[in-house]
Amino acid sequence: MGAHLSEAFGETVNQIELDGFKISAKLDCLDPEDSDLGMSRTIGVAIEQLTNVLSELRPDILLLIADRYEMLAPASVALALRIPIAHIEGGDISEGAIDDAVRNALTKMSHLHFTPTELAKRRVLAMGEESWRVVRSGAPSLDHLVRGLLPSRKELEKNLGQQLENPYCIVAYHPVTLHSDTTAEVFALLEALRSWKNQIVFCFPNADVGSSVLVEHTRDFCKERDDCRLYTNLDHLTYWSLLSHATLIVGNSSSGIMEAASVLLPVVDIGERQRGRTRAANVLHVSANQGEIIEAMGLAASDGFVSMIKGLQNPYGDGQASRRIVSGLLNAPGKKTLLEKKALSLGSNENTFIQKEL
Repeated sequence: MGAHLSEAFGETVNQIELDGFKISAKLDCLDPEDSDLGMSRTIGVAIEQLTNVLSELRPDILLLIADRYEMLAPASVALALRIPIAHIEGGDISEGAIDDAVRNALTKMSHLHFTPTELAKRRVLAMGEESWRVVRSGAPSLDHLVRGLLPSRKELEKNLGQQLENPYCIVAYHPVTLHSDTTAEVFALLEALRSWKNQIVFCFPNADVGSSVLVEHTRDFCKERDDCRLYTNLDHLTYWSLLSHATLIVGNSSSGIMEAASVLLPVVDIGERQRGRTRAANVLHVSANQGEIIEAMGLAASDGFVSMIKGLQNPYGDGQASRRIVSGLLNAPGKKTLLEKKALSLGSNENTFIQKEL
């Protein structure tokens, strides 16, 4: 559904099929308007279409990941149809995006939880979820980096259609969806990038409010330089290989927070989108200020910083998340037990509070 079927976003449904998955339904629900109204309509259309699909499929469990706004649609339908929900990556934080509220809503709507970090697990438990429902799995994207066979540099260059020159910088920047102007921060980034005299690889932004504006400005930037290129979509293994050979990644993507540490890649995280998220020592956070970004890029690319982050551990896991998630699904109790969520008692404090209220 959604952007997976969109030509503008690379029709990534084709990659899913190439991986050998049988697709039971394709739901064209992504609204063409690049606005908050478009996002809202996307949710509404998705709910209507998913109601028909999930009522026919009646799966034993619905598995959702992360915090994209579209995930509210399948979660809402499953809740109404009494289909248990398992949620991956609950309990994390990204205060500068509506994703944060979506993630927390999905947590309370779900019946099994596979969290990316230990701190995220504690947050889910603090939301009143029973302990047997919550497993710290780690982030499944790290499984590709740790266990997958990434393309070699030569294969990577073939996939990209260009040679990579050292040092090169990856830019992954998305709209800041909690702001009224979701693209305001990008101008400081683009001005700062003019100081980077080496190759730049831009990744396409998410299908959020303002994404078309970001694409337009990025394409204009790339027209000025022969050593810059924007990629609409990179398959996961190509993208992880791109990370593993890069000098640094700049922007506000969760991949800089979650995956980059596993390949010891320096990161410059800009602005508000990922505020509050757990991060390793390879991440430098700066405001959307041209001077700060330039200074942080220089530090991140320095030999001293690269030496400092050698040997760091990624707080988002060890590359074994899929094994833990599969085990949790296979060993889950029946539908009745999953659906009957118990409110945790606060003990004597709860009784005291009730008496005071009365």
